[in-house]
Amino acid sequence: MAGGATPGREVVLEAGRLLLRPWRVAEAVVQRELWTERDPRVPPHRRIGADGHPTVAELEDSIRANQPSSIGLLAIERKVAGDVIGYCGLIDGGRKPEGEPELVFELLRRFWRQGYATEASLAVLDWARSSGYERLWAAVWDWNTASRRVLAKVGFTETERKEVDPVYGTTLFLTRRL
Repeated sequence: MAGGATPGREVVLEAGRLLLRPWRVAEAVVQRELWTERDPRVPPHRRIGADGHPTVAELEDSIRANQPSSIGLLAIERKVAGDVIGYCGLIDGGRKPEGEPELVFELLRRFWRQGYATEASLAVLDWARSSGYERLWAAVWDWNTASRRVLAKVGFTETERKEVDPVYGTTLFLTRRL
């Protein structure tokens, strides 16, 4: 992995087949495609609404507004093809202890089962370790077996913590010491 964490500077990580880097405005179409491909069991606020939102223009505005930082969702670019296939990174949500970010990833369906999520996640884990994080979290729906397999491959283990939603399923919380 190459890259580093300097406050205020963008993070660029390199893995065998991949670069992980900040999103570019022109890649909002990839973000929109991710939104359209989401499983119907995903809550509506994370899918394209009946009103068509978010639009590509709204996603472009979001990319412009989110300045690169040492925490966030990095675009996953395949080095050889130069195309963006999803994202991976760290988010700092409110469902875990302070200072312990959550690993997240999502890939376009046509790139599933090729090892990209695992490769990208390992790059982010290496960066997190070198940046001084001691533990990371991940939250995943119990029905999302593919993501659960990726998290197991990169060393996450399930905790006792769960959030049950009668409509969308149970969210499992996993953790990994670095």
